[in-house]
Amino acid sequence: MEWTREERYRRLDEASTKEIEELRSNVEKCPWRQTYHIQPKMGLLNDPNGFSYYNGEYHLFYQWFPLGPVHGLKYWYHTKSEDLVHWDNVGIGIKPTAPFDSHGAFSGSAIEHEGKLYLFYTGNTRDQDWVRHPYQCIAVMDKEGHIEKYEQPVIKDVPIGYTEHFRDPKVWKHGDHFYAIIGAQRANLTGCVVLYQSVNLKEWDFLGEITTDLNQFGFMWECPDYFELGNKGILIFSPQGLQREGDKFQNIYQSGYLIGEHLDLNSGEFRHSNFRELDLGFDFYAPQTMVDEQNRRILVAWMGLPEIEYPNDRHGWAHCLTLPRELIMRKGKLFQQPVKELAQLRKSNVIAEDILVNESKSYDSFHGVSYELICEFTNKDASQFGIDIRVGEKEVTTIKYDVNNKKLMFDRSQSGEVVAEEYGMVRQCDMTSESIKLQLFVDSSSLEFFVNDGEVVFTGRIFPNVKSDGIRFFAVEGEVSMKASKWDF
Repeated sequence: MEWTREERYRRLDEASTKEIEELRSNVEKCPWRQTYHIQPKMGLLNDPNGFSYYNGEYHLFYQWFPLGPVHGLKYWYHTKSEDLVHWDNVGIGIKPTAPFDSHGAFSGSAIEHEGKLYLFYTGNTRDQDWVRHPYQCIAVMDKEGHIEKYEQPVIKDVPIGYTEHFRDPKVWKHGDHFYAIIGAQRANLTGCVVLYQSVNLKEWDFLGEITTDLNQFGFMWECPDYFELGNKGILIFSPQGLQREGDKFQNIYQSGYLIGEHLDLNSGEFRHSNFRELDLGFDFYAPQTMVDEQNRRILVAWMGLPEIEYPNDRHGWAHCLTLPRELIMRKGKLFQQPVKELAQLRKSNVIAEDILVNESKSYDSFHGVSYELICEFTNKDASQFGIDIRVGEKEVTTIKYDVNNKKLMFDRSQSGEVVAEEYGMVRQCDMTSESIKLQLFVDSSSLEFFVNDGEVVFTGRIFPNVKSDGIRFFAVEGEVSMKASKWDF
């Protein structure tokens, strides 16, 4: 159905009890509801926001339009956890009720200060001509979980030289000062990130643009994030408008990072290496990181993309978040590993070990729709080998290594109902390795897999029939040694 502007900008309290009950009933009938990923109870979820560790708990907010699977009037929805695995829905954290966020509480971050959690976000407004006017705003949460907005924005104007696409503040502290970076679009319609400084989180000084080598790199940089890891500076952002380059930049929009020397907080200079995509799959955007009490740098992202329709939309809900991933600096790049706490989900375990010779093979108890599977392939002389999951009569999702071309592939062309076919049904990357280790997290409508302990990660939504639950291992034109371990969730 087509949504009108009026429908997209209705408030939750304007919907009748009957409408909400019908929406929830439709959601509950969906065969693709996830079992262990964060997802909305109804409506649309997108960017993770305010990811933080505060008062002994992990807090995570996300963008939420409650009344349907479309982008409209955004709220911040609050969920929290003690272990990054089991999440409790707290409820709405920020409502778009003020003049400075009248058309949505857009994305932002959180920082603890003086015993409270400060939530920074972009207030989205529109004038009578539907021209956007963004404001950077603060809401403060105390230890009892009560959240109160500042009465006025802390950054009211967009600096000269930039358009109204100016959003997603990420805040951190260095020395005696606080810093914030904001995703921006220059007046010449190219993307960048700008830098602000504050001594008290209330008054902010514009320091200028972060200077990089990427002056013509897409038309907007969303959801920036800066941190230091392994004595390097890391700038994460989501550029929009990149052109495809070989296997790279295949999705409608991308998310990735630059590694460099520490950001010069005086000049804004950031010397860096090439841009790398964080995730090489189909559905990954707007990542945000935080540091927890164990000093781990942990990332969560939106498992979805803007402007893409998904099969679960017709059931009244859209999107979920990725699993939390620990970031580790290794071999001059970021490795991503599922946080160790996810092992709590493991239940019954089965193991298979075999030598596959030009065959496709299944094993007892290797099936399901919600599980973790770790498989290592070694001693390979086959031309191709890999794993098929969610196998049914006419459906299969394939992870395959092409030995001759040294390509690792994720193929969802036969996964079930089609998603974003215009952007291709296969994702792949170059990989040279004596062995291939795959760690898969399969849920009702998604696959996240980590290659060689997180050197490469692929994420994708898949929409098979619930009866398509088979698992197969295969080798083509030769043999490969295989050892697999699977845990039901």
